[in-house]
Amino acid sequence: MSEILVKGDSADVMLLLEGTFPYVSGGVSSWVNQMIRAFPDIRFGIVFIGSRREDYGDMAYTLPDNVVHLETHFLYDFPPPPLVHGSPGDERAFARADELHEILREPGQEARAGELIRELMPALREGGALSEDAFLYSKRAWQTITEQYRRFCTDPSFTDYFWTIRIMHKPLWQLVRIADNLIPAKVYHTVSTGYAGFLGAMLRYRNARPLLVSEHGIYTKERKIDLFQSQWIRDNRNVFERDISQISYFRELWVRFFETLGRVCYDAGDEIVALYEGNRRRQVQDGARAERTRNIPNGINLPRLAALRDKRAPGVPPVMCLIGRVVPIKDIKTFIRAMLTVVREYPEAEGWIAGPEDEDPEYARECRSLAESLGLGEKVKFLGFQRIDELLPKVGVMVLSSISEALPLVVLEGFAAGVPCVTTDVGSCRELIFGLPGEDADLGAAGGVVRIADPAALAEASLALLANPTRWQNAQAAGIARVERYYTQERMVGSYRELYTSLMDKPDHGKDSSGGSGNPARCPVHGGH
Repeated sequence: MSEILVKGDSADVMLLLEGTFPYVSGGVSSWVNQMIRAFPDIRFGIVFIGSRREDYGDMAYTLPDNVVHLETHFLYDFPPPPLVHGSPGDERAFARADELHEILREPGQEARAGELIRELMPALREGGALSEDAFLYSKRAWQTITEQYRRFCTDPSFTDYFWTIRIMHKPLWQLVRIADNLIPAKVYHTVSTGYAGFLGAMLRYRNARPLLVSEHGIYTKERKIDLFQSQWIRDNRNVFERDISQISYFRELWVRFFETLGRVCYDAGDEIVALYEGNRRRQVQDGARAERTRNIPNGINLPRLAALRDKRAPGVPPVMCLIGRVVPIKDIKTFIRAMLTVVREYPEAEGWIAGPEDEDPEYARECRSLAESLGLGEKVKFLGFQRIDELLPKVGVMVLSSISEALPLVVLEGFAAGVPCVTTDVGSCRELIFGLPGEDADLGAAGGVVRIADPAALAEASLALLANPTRWQNAQAAGIARVERYYTQERMVGSYRELYTSLMDKPDHGKDSSGGSGNPARCPVHGGH
């Protein structure tokens, strides 16, 4: 299902957003909102890509005035299938697609795979040799799927294999249609790889305008975590066929599918941005060309947040607060379990969980039940979405218990408002707390860092701050100094202005004969084997 909510004729920067702004609050969405408002002179368009319309409520943000175009697309709201007639399929096109699948299985063939992907792009369009109808209804497609199943699939169910392949790839042709009908833009900017990144690659090749790729986290890594935790992926092997050291075939298929989409996006990106050096190296490892990559850390609105320090009451509030979505990747349960130890040793302490619960209602219910079962019903409070301006002055220690992060804005916002933080050792959190070697580290520790999924360590590090005012004050001072020196919005916006300006001023690349985006119709499909 697709809808144009704000209609424009053209845009300076077209943002390609998957599952974020303007329908999901916090995290990347906050950053997108911040970026759009930081450039009032730039006309932004937005393509929002979601799963199903029912998975999203109303907009969580008011659109800034410089958003001149907004269209929404829900990739898994499939219309009823049309009446179709079978076809033999284009033998040459499918043979080239088969060649691509083989190359994708061979390490060191990334350059050749990229050439084949671009070569096959025009065939994905309606009426093309690798169009949606050709993939869904041709005899040649059926032969390819059955052959791939026999050669590579370790799951005994051909039915599940067949429908997994269809469901996995069907959205890609919708992306082709989006690219065909999107208004012109000077620059395409995707904030992830995945489906949005694949759309960016198509637009880059089709319209000969630059593609900027910026990632807060590494999309393929985050999808792996989601896929490993998911309950909907089937594993039909019996007890004798299963090897506990191996993940199920369909999980592996989905992982490799998203890895392939990531390579397509990186190959098309003119500039590829990471938040910190560890993620930049991961992008290169996953296929990005090192010379196209750079780091631009997040930045926060320092004057607005610094003003919150004056609203703090004297002393250290006995409040530990986790600000984030109530979803498994944030590991809310570890925070709740840590509160059991904290409350035993520091009875006046409270644990606040400030974030929406609608993304994974079942997990949210489990978290509430856990708090009740541990006798923490009065001590652990689920606050829902909160304005940080009202929340942060009441908080003693910010807590981040996530199993995956990049460079979390919430930590920087806490520092700026005068709140030390205890985090898990994920993403850039260690360098945010302790600083990079040199002058940054000399500023001191702004809190503590612990292992993931370790409630005892999380409780100990939090108590070390809550119960020791001198240590808390030193951590507060270190956090304030670090964010003021290295993580201001002015530094971040200046770097992106330089990027936007240079990319918008670029002449057309010269249209690629590929006219359509990369490989997806087929390549990710069996690139997954």
